Amino acid sequence: MKRGTKALWRGLAGLALLAAVLALADPARVLAALRHADPAWLLAGLAAAIASNLVSALRWRALARWLGAELTAADAGRWYFQAIGLNTLLPGAVVGGDVYRALALRRTGQAPAAAGWSVVLDRVSGLWMLCAIGGLGAAACAEVLAPWLRLPAAVFAPLLLAGTALWLALPWALPALLGQRPRAGGWLAPLRLAAARPDFRRQLGWQAAASVAVQLLSATALAAGALALGVQQPLAVWAWAIAPVFLMAALPLSVGGWGTREAAAVAALAPFGVAAPAAVGVAVVYGLYGLAQGALGALAFGLPRNTTK
Repeated sequence: MKRGTKALWRGLAGLALLAAVLALADPARVLAALRHADPAWLLAGLAAAIASNLVSALRWRALARWLGAELTAADAGRWYFQAIGLNTLLPGAVVGGDVYRALALRRTGQAPAAAGWSVVLDRVSGLWMLCAIGGLGAAACAEVLAPWLRLPAAVFAPLLLAGTALWLALPWALPALLGQRPRAGGWLAPLRLAAARPDFRRQLGWQAAASVAVQLLSATALAAGALALGVQQPLAVWAWAIAPVFLMAALPLSVGGWGTREAAAVAALAPFGVAAPAAVGVAVVYGLYGLAQGALGALAFGLPRNTTK
């Protein structure tokens, strides 16, 4: 099957899933909730979502420069929001936008390895911290989540905390892990050289701090969108919910995460008594934030590139 045909089928599958979720959640109730949304909270959520991606762009720039690729803050922001625009229009979730960022950086004459690895490691660092914060949020919500898994909360929370601690420690062991396989393949050479640098831990600390800020701002955007619809939950709930919701939205099974994001929201918020129509509405609002930022990215396509280094 041709690549374009596969992408089309993935997009149709995502839209079919969205239609199924909306049908189960009662479209009339979802639309009613969206029509009565609080504009102030909607704008607050959009501002948090934009701030999250601005920090993401700066995180990518710092990583690219550390790997030896010159990248201005203006270009990083412009290309990042252009990538968001592509992600909202193309099947494959974040894949299309990430490829675009790598190609845009490579076209400036930067080394292909640095351009490619900067995007890959930027995406991995975001997913790394997303899972960690989700794990901490789930541990804080153990009294509610543990019964759904038929586990005692006294067992569920310590297991999650231990697993999250190991997960957070994993990147710090990267130099030792890569050093054990000095000839593990040419494609790993840039990563091995980066991990061997004396400033590796300092750069990793910066990546971790930036990723924490990105995910907390994203959780704030999700929570603000929920408040706009009258859905109120403790902060720990949103810290947990961002992991399944954002991970499902990032799967290359839909266009812009539509369908997978809404299904994940229903499943993640159900233990806390959030009705399916409200959960779908929250996910739809967050998806609309992505569309709004995608529009900013589309406008940025016409802006001249900043050539000042």
